[in-house]
Parts: sequence; C-alpha cells; structure tokens
Amino acid sequence: MKIASIIIIGNEILSGRTQDINSNYLAKKLSSIGVFLKEIRVIPDEKSKIIEVVRTETKKADFVFTSGGIGPTHDDITADSIAEAFNLKIDLRQDAINELAKNYPNGLKDLNSARLRMARVPEGSELIKNRVSGAPGFRVNNVYVMAGVPIIFKSMVESILGNIKHSDPFVSTSIKIFKAESYISEKLRKISLKYEDIQIGSYPFKENEKIGVEILVRHTDKEYVQKVITEIETNLNEP
Repeated sequence: MKIASIIIIGNEILSGRTQDINSNYLAKKLSSIGVFLKEIRVIPDEKSKIIEVVRTETKKADFVFTSGGIGPTHDDITADSIAEAFNLKIDLRQDAINELAKNYPNGLKDLNSARLRMARVPEGSELIKNRVSGAPGFRVNNVYVMAGVPIIFKSMVESILGNIKHSDPFVSTSIKIFKAESYISEKLRKISLKYEDIQIGSYPFKENEKIGVEILVRHTDKEYVQKVITEIETNLNEP
C-alpha cells in the first residue's frame, strides 16, 4: 500500500482567515485510488520550516503533496524552498513560461516580472498542468507542488492522479454495536492489535435514546474487511 503525506502551506490557514479545503479534497481522491494518507501538516510561509518538513516527509512517504505558496507575490516562497530542500537551482524555464502565457490575451507580451515568478521552477522538475490559470505546479522527486487556490489545486490534482501508482480503492464497512464505548474498548483493542495492517475506527453515537459505537473497518481487500467485521461483530456482541 502506498503512503502519502499532505503539507498545507500558508499563514492565512493558520490564522483562520482562510479555511483549508484542499486536504479534504485530496484525501478523498487518494482514498479512491488506494493510497493511504498518513499525515496532514499545516505550516507557515517560512522557508526554514518548509525545507524541514519537506525533507522529513519525503523520507516517510511515497508521495508528498504541497498546497500553497507558488503565486506571484513576495510571500510565495514555496518554489524556492522546495529547490533549496533538494539542493537544486531554480530559474525561469521556457516550457513553464509558455504554459503561463497561454492564459493571457497577448501571450508572452503580458508577462510582467510578477507573473514570471510563477514560471520559476527547480531544475529537473516535471511540470504539473494548470488548466484554470496556466501557471504550472511541478514535481521534484516524490514531491508534488501545487497551488493553494482550491479551483486550481483541484485542476492540478486531476492532472496527476492518472500517473500515480496505486493499489485497489479502499473499501469501508461499518457496524453498530449498541453498547457503551467503555464496555467494548478492551475487546476492540485486542482485535486491532491482531489486525495491525487494517484500519479500525470506533465512533460513539446516540440513537433513539440508546448509546452505541459505530465500528468502521477500512482496507483495499474487500474479503479481508468482511472477515474482520465478522470477528468484531461476534466478539463485541458477546454478553
């Protein structure tokens, strides 16, 4: 099973001024193709922090996805930070310039210095198409660097999903146990230790004045999921 990590970059997210919806969107897409999302991190627009986190996550995950910080303004420092994280040079690249120019009425003539910042990419990187505004993202090793604007982020995600090696989609099955969470916790813990390679979650609820726990089991193997669900149901319903 392939492992993924998402890094959301932006002071506006941390301040609460902007709500992050990109990680939720990508998480669902990764689940649909059987890539296990291990971690989501939200970090500030600080070069040292971006470098630190990218270097850490690229060693832990098969795929690392970043969102934010590749626009035309002074605080868009993600591209430079990624380049430094991998000790790569960064500069304008003609194919990136051409992609960007497609979005403007007069093409290359409309590209001022601010807009050209969005055509600076680390050496050796692969461009990620942006069908909304033209300004490309890029991939360096296993790190996919994408825009923070949700409509553009979604466009970039759609353009890369087909090239990501993955397993079968995740299958989720749930059952409801009408017992208090504290009553079943020890039995459920033992089962989860027995099946460490499958996701087992427990979610307390109240329904028609009755309390209970919904148990969710998630994996790419449907038969395996059913086996674990059956064992959970049998054990947790015992007196």
